[in-house]
Amino acid sequence: MADLYDRADIYDLFDNEERFQAYKKHWERVLSGRDIRSVLDVSIGSGNVTLPLAELGVELCGSDLSGSMLENCSKKARKRGFSIELKCSDFRDLSCWERRRFDCVASTGNSLPHVENEELLTALEQMDALVQEGGYLYFDIRNWDRILQERNRFFVYNPMFDGDTRINLVQVWDYHDDRAMTFHLLYTFEKENRIFRKETFEEEYYPVKREMLLSKLRELGYGEIEILCFPAFFEDVDTDRVEWYCVVARKGR
Repeated sequence: MADLYDRADIYDLFDNEERFQAYKKHWERVLSGRDIRSVLDVSIGSGNVTLPLAELGVELCGSDLSGSMLENCSKKARKRGFSIELKCSDFRDLSCWERRRFDCVASTGNSLPHVENEELLTALEQMDALVQEGGYLYFDIRNWDRILQERNRFFVYNPMFDGDTRINLVQVWDYHDDRAMTFHLLYTFEKENRIFRKETFEEEYYPVKREMLLSKLRELGYGEIEILCFPAFFEDVDTDRVEWYCVVARKGR
């Protein structure tokens, strides 16, 4: 079965200006009250989540395993007049950044659970090595605690339209055990009430409990840990119940 991450054209189907502005608003909330002038996203993909930082005046760098995703990210950046440095790298080995230091090192797009829990903890250590003292570590992630509790399997999303083509997305989740899951994604393309194209993908995930993540941050010396819904549009939200959340933590406090 194909991996969605190998198909940047499908991955970016839902990318549009409205989404860009929504993520920009998210980052305005995250940056508020924090001295963050440089950000490295170690799972930048095609830049959907973090490119708005460049519009906010942040020096943005990014790395990712996928060359095609990085190529798309570069094209989007150039189109908007952004200058960003990109490298091809696995977030479990960030030596390509030569131990540079950033105000914030981030992982976006629920990317960390693509690897097993022990490797995820290694990735956090790799990220931490690139955070300057007093800087921040950030990640956004699905609420795996809730997912494992509810164990829902079927998800039907609102359609989007590309001209006169309607694009639908259905997901089916398989729970192998509490350590591994497979997401099955089915895209259908309709025109004149007829499906003329289908694309199917599988994504492997390794659920991670929130307490494991927070415990690792504390072990690495992070404090001022803030948990927000993702995107961070709303205050006073019960982050135990949201589908997706983000964590911002400060190093050496």
